[in-house]
Amino acid sequence: MSVATVAGLPEPREGEVRVKVLAAGTGFTDTIIRQGQYTGVKEKPPFVPGYDWFGVVDEVGAGVNRLKLGDCVADMPVIGGYTQYLCVPEERLVLAPAGLDPASAVAMILSYTTAYQMLTRIRSLRAGSTCLVHAAGGAVGSALLELGREMGLTMYGTASAAKHELVRRYGATPIDYRSEDFVERIKRETAGEGVDAVFDTIGGRNWSRSYQCVKRGGILIAFGAMQITTGEESVPSVLLGFFKLMAGWKLIPDGRKTAFYNIQTRREKLPQEFKDDVEALFKMLEAGKLEPAIAGIEPLEQAADVHRRIDAAEIAGKVVLDCS
Repeated sequence: MSVATVAGLPEPREGEVRVKVLAAGTGFTDTIIRQGQYTGVKEKPPFVPGYDWFGVVDEVGAGVNRLKLGDCVADMPVIGGYTQYLCVPEERLVLAPAGLDPASAVAMILSYTTAYQMLTRIRSLRAGSTCLVHAAGGAVGSALLELGREMGLTMYGTASAAKHELVRRYGATPIDYRSEDFVERIKRETAGEGVDAVFDTIGGRNWSRSYQCVKRGGILIAFGAMQITTGEESVPSVLLGFFKLMAGWKLIPDGRKTAFYNIQTRREKLPQEFKDDVEALFKMLEAGKLEPAIAGIEPLEQAADVHRRIDAAEIAGKVVLDCS
């Protein structure tokens, strides 16, 4: 059925385009939004989840002059991506090269841009630098590993044994967080020196242990608190960890730095930077330099099952929803 014969589609207002969504990303962030534990979302259920999407311009509203019918575009609305059609202001959208695989392209938006900005915007790392990535078998973790490999970094990644093959695929050294002490392992691997950067989405007490892995002149970059959503840590424990991260450790003159990264907050402050970085990643993907870990492509109606698998930590990489 052609678009023109589908009844009830939203009509773009002035300055908007209508997009046929081809692929929506899924990830741990979507599940914590669903649970009401994501501070950046104030809406109350019912609402449509979906942090990021990739699609094609299907209709153009009055006053639109940058985009045209058939253009491939992407956005990161935080919620609303699990859908087939939506209308979006033209200025929000990132233009993508034609011919990209939708599943790979949608991985560039939240997962790879998060990784790219932490590796280049929060701390610029030179070839040969050493990094520890927690949850390395996940969507952002595997993106960090691949981008790190492209930058010539030496990468270590904590993951369950079932995800070690994925970690090795990107040239990184896996560490089994269930059977190994990652602090001791990093000390052994680096002759007691520590690494230049740690990327930690676990939170709470894990941040304290990650800080022990940072060398003088290095940095701990936190970008989530996964354990509070899984119930493995209490809210007070995570808040204490956040205080240490943002204030306590900064008072210690040991040459180590800490930072907290949130892609949504940074995009709101620096929208053009976000567009520039997503476009840079699209170009790398188009050139064949990136091969994101797509664990599967599921129809849109299987979103609930995908969320159950994410909550159970069963997915290595990223599952994409086919919205076409």
